Amino acid sequence: MKRKKQILFPKHLRILEQLGENIRLARKRRKLSATQVADRAGIARNTLYLIEKGNSSVSIGAVFNVLRVLGLHEDFLKLAADDELGRKLQDLQLLGDE
Repeated sequence: MKRKKQILFPKHLRILEQLGENIRLARKRRKLSATQVADRAGIARNTLYLIEKGNSSVSIGAVFNVLRVLGLHEDFLKLAADDELGRKLQDLQLLGDE
């Protein structure tokens, strides 16, 4: 079965690129080579390269494993944690129930 290509707008691609850059800097701060991180994460070196470039085709599991190796896996829990829009929509609904 052929996978559907993910289409992202340029401003959203920049977010992924920034994430990749943050991961690359975290790896370098820890003085770990790309090969070391890839081996410890159980991914190919090329997959780590794609993550660090912000490629949208990399699985979320691979990204998580890299964050785990870097000791940043708790940051994963911050994704979508602050649902400001959802709270506003819920508040509007609650105000309408009066």
